Amino acid sequence: MPIAVSDPDDPRIEAYRAVRERDLVGRQHRFVAEGEVVLRVLLQQSRFMIESLLLAEGRLDSLSDALALIPAEVPVYAANRAVMDAIVGFPIHRGILAIAQRTPMPAAEDLLSGMPGNALVIGLVGLANHDNVGGIFRNAAAFGANAVLLDPETCDPLYRKAIRVSVGGALVVPFTRVSSAEAMIGKLEAASFEVMALSPSGRETLSRVKPARRTAVLLGAEGPGLPADLLARTRTVSIPMSGGFDSLNVATTSGIVLHHLSQNG
Repeated sequence: MPIAVSDPDDPRIEAYRAVRERDLVGRQHRFVAEGEVVLRVLLQQSRFMIESLLLAEGRLDSLSDALALIPAEVPVYAANRAVMDAIVGFPIHRGILAIAQRTPMPAAEDLLSGMPGNALVIGLVGLANHDNVGGIFRNAAAFGANAVLLDPETCDPLYRKAIRVSVGGALVVPFTRVSSAEAMIGKLEAASFEVMALSPSGRETLSRVKPARRTAVLLGAEGPGLPADLLARTRTVSIPMSGGFDSLNVATTSGIVLHHLSQNG
């Protein structure tokens, strides 16, 4: 049964207090999942353990089937909208929050070696925008990418906003970090991946690309793009555009590229 919370200072819901501020400083190996769609995705993932839920009272009935899947020992707190807003620090229009535990990220070598003979991996280099990272994970889940590799400058896929934008894709697609973009290419090549880099100056056009059995796609930040030394080491690919326009949003680019590769592999 849901546990009613009427006091914003109730110590039992400390983990939910001032969500935005804690987004900036971290949550000691935990993350926040927000919204009904994301919660339902989270409930299907065995690699994450849910610690608790905080729900607006008006959402209990519509979530009854999902709540039935939650282990009895996981507390489900319910509050009215005013109390919930006071706890969290801003209006939560979805009225659904969960705290879950992170799992240790695997070594890149282990993640890559465990993939099938036909595999598709995304490498993110210098992406500091959570909306873009969330959008890329959404596309990765939609088009069946096997994993995402992150360099040290790329932001956290389990940041609350990134998870929300990914519509839970960040909870579905495996990911790990590598020490540098150069190390990322080396690990991919060692695992027999052909490394393809997206750039407006790419030597090949995407429509003519036939992917290898194991293909990795590198994406860089909008503006600076991928470093020249990385482009020199990889197969470079561009997406032709009209009217002299030379760039797309990186999340949009990922969707176009992943769709092409998944349909032509």
